Amino acid sequence: MKILLTGCAGFIGSHTAERLLNLDHKVIGIDNFSSFYSKEIKEANLSHFIKHPNFVFHEVDIRHKAVLYEVLKEPVDLVVHLAAKAGVRPSINDPEAYIDVNLKGTQHILQWMKDKGVKKMFFASSSSVYGNNDSGEALSEHKYDVKPISPYAFTKRAAELMNHSYHHLYDMDILNARFFTVFGPRQRPDLAIHKFVQLIANGKAIEMYGDGSTARDYTYVDDTVDGILAGIDFLSENNNVFETINLGNQHPVSLKQMIEVIYAKMDKEPRVDTKSMQEGDVNLTYADISKAKSLLNYEPKTKFEDGVAKFVAWYNQQPKRI
Repeated sequence: MKILLTGCAGFIGSHTAERLLNLDHKVIGIDNFSSFYSKEIKEANLSHFIKHPNFVFHEVDIRHKAVLYEVLKEPVDLVVHLAAKAGVRPSINDPEAYIDVNLKGTQHILQWMKDKGVKKMFFASSSSVYGNNDSGEALSEHKYDVKPISPYAFTKRAAELMNHSYHHLYDMDILNARFFTVFGPRQRPDLAIHKFVQLIANGKAIEMYGDGSTARDYTYVDDTVDGILAGIDFLSENNNVFETINLGNQHPVSLKQMIEVIYAKMDKEPRVDTKSMQEGDVNLTYADISKAKSLLNYEPKTKFEDGVAKFVAWYNQQPKRI
């Protein structure tokens, strides 16, 4: 199968590219090397597969429609659309940029698909679309009163809705997958586990926002990629598809517990500075994955503690503290 993979040099994108290539798919990867974090990190991610004979890379910004069309001349069998402007708190400071990338950029991908006759797309959405979880129960895709509380979250929800319009108008088969706090080797340096490990390794205290009771459904990257691959298979085998699924671990971990596990895996004494809660942060993410199990046979395998140990081992092997 020939697959267009947007955001191929990122954390999840690079793992996805490797797995697709190992399965003998042909992958056309695009990435714009966003300045959100170091280009050197993304180049290191790409180095694992950029010379693979079935991989072609183009440096393209999905906001630039004319360049997108110029580079992507031929249709593909399926699109895996992971490219996005990420980060909850930065989106509060610059919502226009998030609208520009996550909505306008996604619309460019959809329109390119329409014009090229491409009918299948796996779309990376986010658990952030749910907003605050006041019930404390697992979040189901059937919860229709989603209430995003950050620009990042509302752009992801808006993109889901835009995807439905293209499904309805142009018979596109689209799977919206809401990722729940993915972590593991190559994780972005701004995300909590990577940031905390780096601070601890450098002998610095970490900052805990709130009382430590907020919780995230941390999902190891290999499990998320398993879900992506299962989603690709589902799209390939079925027509008239428009589905939204959660890809999580179904085991929320509190911030306090997460910090304790990281210190234990690094064999360090905890040093924690408590700060007030930050704008845009939700209190709890907790995935109901029954739909993903039913449709995709999705079953996460990696326990949080084991995933943290794998991340710490990867971090310690890096030539630079990235």
